Amino acid sequence: MTATMTDATMTDSVLAVEDLSVTFPTDDGDVHAVRGVSYRLRPREVLGIVGESGSGKSVSSMAVLGLLPAGAKVTGSIRYRDRELVGLSYKDMRSVRNNGVAMIFQDPMTSLNPVYTIGWQLAEAYRAHHAVSKKAAWAKAVEALDLVGIPRPDRSAKQYPHEFSGGMRQRVVIAMAIINDPDVIIADEPTTALDVTVQAQILETLLRIRDETATAIVMITHDLGVVAGMVDRVQVMYGGTVVESGPVDELFDYPRMPYTVGLLGSLPNPAALGKRLTPIKGAPPSLINLPTGCAFSPRCPLAEDECRTAEPLLLPTERADHATRCHRWQHLSTLSRPQSLFEHEEIGVMENPAALTTADPDMPVIEESPSGDSVVVDSNAVDSIAAEEKGGRA
Repeated sequence: MTATMTDATMTDSVLAVEDLSVTFPTDDGDVHAVRGVSYRLRPREVLGIVGESGSGKSVSSMAVLGLLPAGAKVTGSIRYRDRELVGLSYKDMRSVRNNGVAMIFQDPMTSLNPVYTIGWQLAEAYRAHHAVSKKAAWAKAVEALDLVGIPRPDRSAKQYPHEFSGGMRQRVVIAMAIINDPDVIIADEPTTALDVTVQAQILETLLRIRDETATAIVMITHDLGVVAGMVDRVQVMYGGTVVESGPVDELFDYPRMPYTVGLLGSLPNPAALGKRLTPIKGAPPSLINLPTGCAFSPRCPLAEDECRTAEPLLLPTERADHATRCHRWQHLSTLSRPQSLFEHEEIGVMENPAALTTADPDMPVIEESPSGDSVVVDSNAVDSIAAEEKGGRA
């Protein structure tokens, strides 16, 4: 039996997604972008959805808002406050967007119109859902800018997007998402291409808005650092489906899926200064021709015959509120250092790589030629040439 939501969790959820699947028909075959994704979101809760590019994170969230192309086939259930959204008409979905569920896209310049002022665009978004005067909508726009920390919001509202920095534009997009007081905000990579300091400010803004408005947040990201410091629960996606889910601390401390172990190992760790990261070998599967069995089995160091023939169900583990889609999770739980599964001899764990040339004078030296190509030069030959040149000059 799969780990599904009970009636009790459905009723206290502001957003409930059950067995969501999205398929795109193409000339080469059907693309199974999302397969059997389920989650529920309570007020004030922050859910993190992580995974590699192409794992289905953004598509699953676009399906919630009905923003997928007309050819997409969506099955399953998406309920917003007990209202079914799958199959809802475009006109009816407009009342749900922004008022109920809003989205923050990763590139603010594609969300903002360069020929209109910031205030005009925010006011227009508010008037689209409320029968108010232009003056009242403008006041609401200034209020939203103030809420997201834009300095001098009354003056900033009269400026254009190109007059704002990247971080300030992202704040404007957040203001546009919250101006209609939604119950759920879906943030799709909201800190992409921003420097670390601005990222922290954006995330603090989202959490402050969560606390002040009781809004629930779905945070879509590939940055596990963002997840660690912001979300309450995490879902890890791979091959279009959820492969592990649980409370953020549980999942980071006790991963029960080899793919999650590999993701955590690819994070820079201050405790391992001077050591190389341990990447997951191979590439994500084709969503047109998914492998039989577990989608991660071709890259998994624990894969056995069962993993290659039967896809595991998303089942509870021994940890509270923690589920995994893995046949070998019990074996994984016995390993003292699960990260050793992805450590490869050829990438090394060298404390001081530069020390090799002094420890072994015969080691070949890599130098760059005038054309920009890398050339292997014998270290002894280099020393001999240097000695001859020195003797000639003498």
